[in-house]
Amino acid sequence: MGAIKKIRVAMVGTDSLRGKELRKILEMKNFPLKGIEFYDSDVEEEYSKLTQFRGEPKVIHHLEKDSLRSADLVFLAADKKVNREYGALANTQDFQAIDLSGAFNTEKSVPVVVAGVNDELINEKPLALIANPHPVTVVLSHIFHIVTKKFGLSRAISFILQPVSAFEESGIGELADQSYCLLSSESLSKKVFSEQIAFNILSHTEKADEDGFSSAEKQIQSELRRVLPVHDFPLSLSIIQAPVFFTYSIMTFLELKRKTDIQGMKAVFREHPLFDLSLPTRSSPISVTGKDKIFIGQIKREKSFPNSFWVWTVADNLILGSAMNALEIAEKILSRPSP
Repeated sequence: MGAIKKIRVAMVGTDSLRGKELRKILEMKNFPLKGIEFYDSDVEEEYSKLTQFRGEPKVIHHLEKDSLRSADLVFLAADKKVNREYGALANTQDFQAIDLSGAFNTEKSVPVVVAGVNDELINEKPLALIANPHPVTVVLSHIFHIVTKKFGLSRAISFILQPVSAFEESGIGELADQSYCLLSSESLSKKVFSEQIAFNILSHTEKADEDGFSSAEKQIQSELRRVLPVHDFPLSLSIIQAPVFFTYSIMTFLELKRKTDIQGMKAVFREHPLFDLSLPTRSSPISVTGKDKIFIGQIKREKSFPNSFWVWTVADNLILGSAMNALEIAEKILSRPSP
């Protein structure tokens, strides 16, 4: 990034799933930190909760209205309610914020950014608040972006297997508890999911609209249109709830405008450093969890439809789909030319 000044960073939601992964990445990356402070809304008494950062103990502070005034950049990794309250302060308290919860993703005044796809928005003008999109939006945006540039795209359809971590700690806990109960022949409880999720697949987890689509499916569709405004190809997608803890697995049907073959498709993904084709037989949630790439497991040429392909991708929703994109947005903010 060159000679960039160090900045003061704050993180809200230190112990959330997103917050934990973002903190790990900030520890590993050479991010120009002048200092970093951690905040959680559930901390009531100062010095009652600690964490570590780069081997040193750090206090997780109580969160108040004026807590973020001294920060240059704030990562909002808490729940939507907390993030909305404190993200709204960015304009008046003169800090920049990146929301990782989806709290602002439906607001047209707040840009939804996928680093490497539409991050030119950051250079157009200073932005007080930026929305980190849904993890599926991050993955599909990269796929559609590079495929469209190379071959053009006539249409796309994605079938999405969603992990229980999409429902935070409560989703993870319910899958773990149900799995233990079933293997121990004990009765199980259902709080997060309306049906048993352990060893099962659910066609939906949310109330559907009149056409049968959930709010999450409509959100991803909307975000993709905002991130890829110049691409006007028809797009449809459907989410299925899978009994896995982490990573989104996505099978996407692509109908191209220009001809190629399987090797040509592989070559496009190999040219992009974000994609990894090294695990063709092991691109599964277990193999990909904890990694920061989009893994291509299989590409099929569909002879029933002209110039069409199926592409199987797997990506960690907390790392690639959230923390890494937020960090790259932050790096783009830092490298923005001075007025």
